[in-house]
Amino acid sequence: MLVSSILATGQSPPLPAPEPVCTTITVTAAVAAEAAAHTTLLDARRLESLPGVNLDDRLRMVPGFTLFRRTSSLTANPTTQGVSLRGLGSTGASRTLVVWDGVPVNSPFGGWVWWTRLDPALIERIEVTRGAPTSVFGDRSMGGTIALFSREPARAAWIGYEGGNFGSHQISTGVETALRKGWSAGASLRGFRTDGFFIVPAEARGAVDSPANVRFLAPALRVAYNRGSRRLFLRTDALAEERHNGTLLTRNSTSMGAVALNYWQQAGSSAWNGLLWHAREEYRSTFSSVGAGRLTERLTSRQSVPADSTGGALLWQRSASRFGVLAGADAVHAWGESRETLYPGGFRSGGGSQTQYGLFTQFSLNTGPLRWTAGLRRQDPGAAPAFWMPSAGLTAGARRWRARLVAYRALRAPTLNELYREFRVGNAVTMANPALRPESLRGVETGWDITSGRWRLSVTAFHNRLGDLITNVTRSVTPQLITRQRDNAGAATVRGAEASAGWRQGPVFAEAAWLMADARFSTGERIPQTPHQQGTFLAGWQRRGTSVTAGLRASGAQFEDDRNLFLLPGFAVWQGTVRRRLGDSAEIHAALENAFNRRVIAGYSPTPLLASPRLWRVGLSWRIF
Repeated sequence: MLVSSILATGQSPPLPAPEPVCTTITVTAAVAAEAAAHTTLLDARRLESLPGVNLDDRLRMVPGFTLFRRTSSLTANPTTQGVSLRGLGSTGASRTLVVWDGVPVNSPFGGWVWWTRLDPALIERIEVTRGAPTSVFGDRSMGGTIALFSREPARAAWIGYEGGNFGSHQISTGVETALRKGWSAGASLRGFRTDGFFIVPAEARGAVDSPANVRFLAPALRVAYNRGSRRLFLRTDALAEERHNGTLLTRNSTSMGAVALNYWQQAGSSAWNGLLWHAREEYRSTFSSVGAGRLTERLTSRQSVPADSTGGALLWQRSASRFGVLAGADAVHAWGESRETLYPGGFRSGGGSQTQYGLFTQFSLNTGPLRWTAGLRRQDPGAAPAFWMPSAGLTAGARRWRARLVAYRALRAPTLNELYREFRVGNAVTMANPALRPESLRGVETGWDITSGRWRLSVTAFHNRLGDLITNVTRSVTPQLITRQRDNAGAATVRGAEASAGWRQGPVFAEAAWLMADARFSTGERIPQTPHQQGTFLAGWQRRGTSVTAGLRASGAQFEDDRNLFLLPGFAVWQGTVRRRLGDSAEIHAALENAFNRRVIAGYSPTPLLASPRLWRVGLSWRIF
């Protein structure tokens, strides 16, 4: 990957000083909402210091961020790539909204995210907000929001290559240029392939096992117009990927394309922002049954899932010295269908459409050192009664510190995937449920943020009460087959605390973060796929075009299933990056993940399944002009 600082100037910038406490959540590049919540900011330089081909592996340094079954998008089935924050992730559906320049990128059918679609080199910064402290975002934001923001196109052309173990190769290239009268344009292309690795331990491996791998191609085109008080941004991108899922007969492929338009206009103290988007995708997969000793495999079904979505949003904001108001409306229509050919004979299909509407408003008021916020959203999910999502918060403090308290209510409608699509992982089958009800969350959190000199510290305590939680409920367990079905499991509670600290002195920095989340059903069992504790540590040094970073990511034990029968042990893995600038236009870099090749159990089928082993890559990036 070519670093954005070299793209823009050919120079590596110095380490920045600690920033003031963040008091807003950026909705789009032009619209922000005041929030009594902690927001994690990751700029381009921080993203470059983290290893990982895709953004999800880099975001794992934010405690609480996980994909389903501890897996990486490098080899995981796309349907497990939904995001969990703060222990809200008992299934592959994402309870976190991911937006790219204000436009949702979650799949319209399943809510998961195609991480291979998102090129880290195009991202200027990322904001991670846990919970639902504002009423601006819709039902997919019950667990939080991850906002990605693209760099502005600049006059540049680049090419980069990375190679690594397991036959990994990545090439990225692009060109950007300024046109006349405020217009600019850019095009980029990223391609990657790896031979992959076995996801079944050697002692359990059989004749049917093969490496899990991926190859993908992701082009993108951006056009921007900037004339001070008026801005327009158009982006279109596509993805074509193929994967082998760990056995000879199981594989999947994805093709998708999207177009997004964002228009913003300033008028005095007011701003208008309009967004339109359309996305189409098709996911194709095969499923199999594995025999005793993993010596034989039988194809059970072949699945095709086409889906599309069209949406839009209109936002208006007015800001003054003592108050601010944000109001808007959004709507999205999604359609999808699961078409399945069964073997030795048969056909099964299911699907439908969802049309959701939202009306929202968010207020803020400053009274001396106090900032009051309040919001309300009316969400109409179409197939269920409309529901209300209120929020209210209070912060007290100044530029370098604040205390905060916020309470909110959020809901999530079941996805088309949960309603209509059945799937299989080895000898574990999960059935759909068209009778699912929306799940709800009532949350409260309080905390303290401070930035002083070279230090930054944030502490938060939270309590979330879940109703009608949608999870994979175990119906039966035999040595030959585990049968589960998506269902509303009833009430659950997630309570805990998180803390993060950072220090920077000259060319050296260090930061650490920790999350404790006690996530349990009302019956006492732990919510699956939610560790009790997670933590990260990162330290680095930069001087004269050379940077070195090293980090640790650790997670406690978690359960695979709702009955807490299958325990996934805790783990700790080390990682690191090294970068060296060569003149003004080139850079060489290396990245290492899971440095000591720690074996991490990611799931059971019921055979243990492994997460990524040791991965390394080296690369060269060159700025042509």
